Amino acid sequence: MNINQMVQEENLQVPEDFFHNIQKYKEHLFKWNKIHNLTGAKDEKTVDKFILDALYPISFLPKVSNLLDIGTGAGFPGMILALALPDTQVTLVEPLAKRASFLQFIKADLELSNVTVVKKRVEEMEPQIFELITSRAVTDTKMLLKLSENFRDESSKLLFYKGERVYDEIPHGMKHKVIETKNRHYLLLGED
Repeated sequence: MNINQMVQEENLQVPEDFFHNIQKYKEHLFKWNKIHNLTGAKDEKTVDKFILDALYPISFLPKVSNLLDIGTGAGFPGMILALALPDTQVTLVEPLAKRASFLQFIKADLELSNVTVVKKRVEEMEPQIFELITSRAVTDTKMLLKLSENFRDESSKLLFYKGERVYDEIPHGMKHKVIETKNRHYLLLGED
């Protein structure tokens, strides 16, 4: 099953140009990955799973005008969300030069006006408030809450891509929702 079929099976609503852009993204990712080792996903089936994993939250996320993705890596989930949410300003924070360069290249090649790439550690960024903060495979929830302190207020939501141990990481007293799929647990914090 390819990414187009996976997205349709999950009934995810994506923009008209999404599949064209995702195909170009994948072509570039495979080329760059051979030289720069951007991600452990080396074959199309694995990359498609990563894309669906990044994309699935659009089925339950509230509409937001901006989002910050901490530790974007090769674009999961931030770049994928940017392709799916063209009306959302997406800031991708990635400290590794080779990955930040790749993200910048994708932004330019696909003419993504809703993407900003920041080649820094999130702790080095100027404080700014985002409506949604996302992160996948960076660190535990407690540390992500600390890293995101300067980028959220009481109305901000946080979406962390987690595994089965997510229940061990839910912060005491914080409003939350866990959305479970077969391969992923999504922790949404700040949810009513």
